[in-house]
Amino acid sequence: MLFRRDALAPAAPCGMYFESLLERCRAMRPIRIGVVHPCDAVSIEGALAARDRGLITPVLVGPRAKLAAAAAAANLSLEGVEIVDAPHSHAAADNGVELVRRGELEALMKGSLHTDELMGAVVREGTGLRTERRVSHVFVLDVPNYCKPLLVTDAAINIAPTLAEKRDIAQNAIDLAHALGIEHPKLAVLSAVETVDAKIPSTIEAAALCKMADRGQITGADVDGPLAFDNAISPEAAKAKGIVSNVAGYADILLVPDLEAGNILAKQLVYLADAEDAGIVLGARVPIVLTSRADGVRARIVSCALAQLFTHRVVEGV
Repeated sequence: MLFRRDALAPAAPCGMYFESLLERCRAMRPIRIGVVHPCDAVSIEGALAARDRGLITPVLVGPRAKLAAAAAAANLSLEGVEIVDAPHSHAAADNGVELVRRGELEALMKGSLHTDELMGAVVREGTGLRTERRVSHVFVLDVPNYCKPLLVTDAAINIAPTLAEKRDIAQNAIDLAHALGIEHPKLAVLSAVETVDAKIPSTIEAAALCKMADRGQITGADVDGPLAFDNAISPEAAKAKGIVSNVAGYADILLVPDLEAGNILAKQLVYLADAEDAGIVLGARVPIVLTSRADGVRARIVSCALAQLFTHRVVEGV
C-alpha cells in the first residue's frame, strides 16, 4: 500500500478532510472578498454558495448588466449583494486591486476573466499588491487514500522558478499549512530521483533548499530533498530506497521542479485518484482564490475556506 496515515496529521477520515475544514470555518467571521468579473453562472453560484456557508461576504466587481444577465439566466438572485460596476474585465481587475489597497477587501477571487488579466493587475509595479515575497499558487488536495491534506506548489503561476523563487514558493506553502493547522509540516522537494545528480538541475536546487532550511532561510517546516514522488509519499518506497528522513513517506507539501510537473501531478491526482482540489495564490497583500474554468462550485467553496483560514491565521493571528 503506497499511502498510509501520518499519526500527526489533522484528524479526518480518508477523503473527508475538506468536510472537516469547512466545519472549522463555521466559527469564524466571513471575510470580504472581491469576486472579479464573475460574468458566468458558475462564478456567481460559487460566490453565493461560499457566502451561504458563512465563509465570505462577496463583493462582485464587473459590468452590472452582464452580472445581472448571468445571474438571471442561472436563476440566481443577487439581492443584497454588493456590486462595484466596472465596464470590462481589465477594469474589474484594476478596481478589485484598488479596493484591496484601500483596505475595503480582505481577499480576491477570480471570476470568468483570464488569469493573466487578474494577476497582471495584482503584480503590477506601483499599483498592484506586491510584497517582498514571490507570488505563488498552492493546491490543497484531499486524496481518498492519503489520509491528510496534500499541498502541491507551484502548479499554476511560476513556470520555471529560480532557486530564490523556490524559496518563496516553499515559504508560502508552509504558511498555508500552518493556517490549516499543520504546525510543523513536512516539505518534500521533488525531482525524478532522490540523489543529487549534476545532470539534473532540480536535484541540486533541492539540496540547496534543504541547506537554506538548515540556515533559517526557510522556516516552520522539515524540508528534505531531492525526493522522488514515490518516496515522498510512501513509507514503503522510502524504506526500499534506504532513505531515513522525517519527511520521506509522510510529506505534507510537495514542492515541484516547475509548473509543468506540478500541473500534471495535481491533475493526475484529481482525475485518476479521485482527489478533490482547491487552491489559492499567496505572496500578495491578500490571498487570491484562483479557480480554473473547469472548477465547479465545490472547489470554489473550499478555496474560499482556504482564503478565510489564511486571513484569520496570518493577518489576524488567530
